Amino acid sequence: MRVLVTGASGFVGRALIEQLRFDNDLQVRMALRRAVEMPLAEFVHVDNVCASTDWRLALADIDVVIHLAARAHILDDRDADPLAEFRKTNTQGTLNLARQAALAGVRRFIFISSIGVNGAQTRGRAFTELSPVAPHSPYAQSKYEAECGLLEMTESGGMEVVIIRPSMIFSANAPGNFARLMKLVSYPIPLPLGAMRNRRSLVSLQNLIGFIGLCIKSPNAANQVFLICDGDDVSTEEMVRRLALGMGCRRWLLPFPKFIIRWLAAVTGRENMYVQLFGSLQVDSSKARELLQWKPCISTRQALEEAGRKYRDG
Repeated sequence: MRVLVTGASGFVGRALIEQLRFDNDLQVRMALRRAVEMPLAEFVHVDNVCASTDWRLALADIDVVIHLAARAHILDDRDADPLAEFRKTNTQGTLNLARQAALAGVRRFIFISSIGVNGAQTRGRAFTELSPVAPHSPYAQSKYEAECGLLEMTESGGMEVVIIRPSMIFSANAPGNFARLMKLVSYPIPLPLGAMRNRRSLVSLQNLIGFIGLCIKSPNAANQVFLICDGDDVSTEEMVRRLALGMGCRRWLLPFPKFIIRWLAAVTGRENMYVQLFGSLQVDSSKARELLQWKPCISTRQALEEAGRKYRDG
């Protein structure tokens, strides 16, 4: 089976390539703007992902596309119309690739979307695949619009589509707000996080890669949407304690009132970071477990400690 991976040089893409190249049943091709050194994976040059990208060379003889390439969250986005910019890559670029993939005879198209399609927070009830969508940002909106276009394509009965909405993905080299949290935990200072009783569903990079691999081959994944998490929710306080344990240190967590941290985030323009790290967002991934018999290979707590150790060891 020949698999094309877009965004193979990114955080998830590199780990996915490393895993897939050990599967003797798969031949892996990477579509990238610049060549990277990854043994046992073929490289094909592709320009920026947009509505006019020519994918013919990359798609030749491909059975499955795993589409990771995206315009991701951008801090301090100064574009006059951020949604329009996200749509160019995440919506129009995705659908252009999918249409060309269908014409090229690709059997399955796996799209990595975002839990942000469901919303930024939960209040007492976990998100499921049946929950109403409420994209909370231009990024999430552009991903949702791509999902809608992909699902419309399945009505013709041709190429199969699999949509994956991961919760916050983490590992020692995770980007974004998780990277900022790890850096904060590494400092030998008290942290005002002792009163955080939120609940967050996370997905370790290792578990997400395993699930994507399952979706390549499982017939039951065809034309399905999956919400993915490790299945053992943690508070921000426990995240910090587990990371610190992996780093081989202890952190004194001060029980600051939550409203003070929320106020500080607001006055410093970090409301999104506050919501992502200190709000509650729970996901029910039982559909993936029941329909595909998926079992996470590592718990959130174990993976947090492992991330701390790898971060410490550099």
